[in-house]
Amino acid sequence: MELNSIIDATLLKPELTTDEVLALCESAKEFNVAAVCVPGRFLKLVTQELRDTKIAPCTVVGFPLGNMSPEAKLEEAKIAIKDGAKELDMVLQIGALKARELQLVEDEILKIVNLGVLVKVIIETALLTEEEIVLAVNCIEKSKAHFVKTSTGFSSRGASVKDIELIRSSIKNDTKIKASGGIRTRELAVDLIKAGADRIGTSSPGSILG
Repeated sequence: MELNSIIDATLLKPELTTDEVLALCESAKEFNVAAVCVPGRFLKLVTQELRDTKIAPCTVVGFPLGNMSPEAKLEEAKIAIKDGAKELDMVLQIGALKARELQLVEDEILKIVNLGVLVKVIIETALLTEEEIVLAVNCIEKSKAHFVKTSTGFSSRGASVKDIELIRSSIKNDTKIKASGGIRTRELAVDLIKAGADRIGTSSPGSILG
């Protein structure tokens, strides 16, 4: 597998500018990555910039905390798809998971999956116990989302090899894994892939692929 084909070029910082988004798109096209993931405000621009490529426009939903109302999260997802998103990285209801309100967690994911685009569910492994990570994976599989994603990049740490190994061992069907958060070197990306990651989210695609 070519490494570029599993990279999501990502910029989600609050101070993000249009010029930075345009530069990210140019880098994404240079390396022919899988997706470009940006906040919703920039999605129409990214969709336009990627129009003659096979690179998927992607945005985040319920980011970065995940605890907005399910109705608002669903509407955000609908708007994103209208604006061109082919992939959505949504944040799971972390507090509901911890409180074992699993039906709420599953129903919210399923409604977004049913919109018809590829869905990656961010579980924020830094905030979960190993038992909770397994529970999150089970909810995601029941809801038929396409990916378990490790991190927002806004918590105390990002992806680790241990996280990926635990998620991989918990998956019972063909659900994939996206590692994200703090991945800036080719060495770490390769280690995460060896542990079981199918997609890598990074704000530094050039550092990994250059």
